[in-house]
Amino acid sequence: MRAQKLDRVLTCTRIGDPDGAYPIFDATGSKLAPGRWNTASSPMLYAAEHYSTAMLEKLVRGSGQMPPGQHFITITIPNGVSYEVVTPDSLSGWDDISCSASRGHGEAWQQERRSLLLIVPSVVARTERNVLLNPDHPEFARVTASLHEPVRWDARLFR
Repeated sequence: MRAQKLDRVLTCTRIGDPDGAYPIFDATGSKLAPGRWNTASSPMLYAAEHYSTAMLEKLVRGSGQMPPGQHFITITIPNGVSYEVVTPDSLSGWDDISCSASRGHGEAWQQERRSLLLIVPSVVARTERNVLLNPDHPEFARVTASLHEPVRWDARLFR
């Protein structure tokens, strides 16, 4: 895959606990609890293209339980930064429960600093995408985040 340049401003959403051990706009959590696309040695920020997808991803990660005090931020990514896209057809096994294909791909992407963004499919919402940010990439300083706001969970999600 070859890095391309973003031709528009992109926004995405990230959910976290502003009073937790790590700030919402921080990749430390991905070192301690790697996700589908990273290992402990390849930290990255996980975000979603849409607020609703961020909520679904958070619910899946928390096994349906939500810790109190969750907030969201909107991340703004300016045009002109580099990105790569993984589609379901471009990476065989990306959605496998072992995460070996996706973790290997994400780790190489992060460590090689091939682009600021890696746009990947969501397992939980198959037609949606997640946006991974490489905090070690030189373009990361161009990214901004909003002030955090509370997530309003509908109680019907937890029945």
